[in-house]
Amino acid sequence: MLHASRARLRGSVRTILLAMAAVAGLVTVPALTATAITGGAPDGEGHPNVAVILFYDEADHLRYRCSATLVTPTVLVTAAHCTADTVGKTIVSFSSTIAEAPPSGFPTAPDAAADGTSQSGYTQSGVFTDSRGRVWRFGTEYAHPQYSDFTDLKNWNDVGVVVLDTPVTGIAPAKIAPAGYLDQIPRSQLAHTLFTIVGYGTEVRKSDSGPQKPTPMSYPLIRRVADAPGQKLTPQILQINGNINDTRGTGGSCFGDSGGPTFRGGYQVTVTSYGYTANCRYLDGLQRLDIPVVQNWLATFGVHPAA
Repeated sequence: MLHASRARLRGSVRTILLAMAAVAGLVTVPALTATAITGGAPDGEGHPNVAVILFYDEADHLRYRCSATLVTPTVLVTAAHCTADTVGKTIVSFSSTIAEAPPSGFPTAPDAAADGTSQSGYTQSGVFTDSRGRVWRFGTEYAHPQYSDFTDLKNWNDVGVVVLDTPVTGIAPAKIAPAGYLDQIPRSQLAHTLFTIVGYGTEVRKSDSGPQKPTPMSYPLIRRVADAPGQKLTPQILQINGNINDTRGTGGSCFGDSGGPTFRGGYQVTVTSYGYTANCRYLDGLQRLDIPVVQNWLATFGVHPAA
């Protein structure tokens, strides 16, 4: 998801504008930017090629996180809103468990360890292991040049990449779906087709004490997985029903799952782009990867769809 301060400002303005437009009957577009798996289950090592990625903001140098997928030994695919306007290096970890409870122990800067000390060797080697046993890698982020920043559903292009300084070994990259793969699903069957969502987002559940309203919880910060049925397909977006109470699936995405993958038939078909509600129990919008405007750009980084 976007860094908290930016997300609140931009999200509030966007919500107001979209609400006004909706009342006027002008548009039907998402009111919230991206979203953590709600429902579902811990992923463990089910999807070892899915990573958490941390970015650093120029204004306050604080962290915000997204999810991403290794698609070549040196390239991860994620959302453009996770890679646009970031500063310095992105850091990446494929550890399935990042933190069971606070504090997260995240590095305070791209070149710092979890304990705040400088990691001069980190810059040179592109990888280090922190005191919790989490392996972190350096990467450089890029956003699709035609990313519309949530302004144009017909030209959404919410896709980005992180190019690692050193290649990953021992993890098989995901396969990008061939062009037009999702178009092969009959419209009548979309609601009966399950898609597997993976990410490091917040889990929505009731608190151990106090008000029992289901609420996004920051911890444990782990990789999670859920299945959700399709709802709508557009030339740019796959929309799914991510409601945990939908008996057809097991959950959906939530805050922190932005940029994370959706799989079907052994292929990665989308990255998580947006959600409609603050409690992550409604529709999720996923940026398609099986369209020419995305695949042609990914090819410039050596990322090609499966044959």
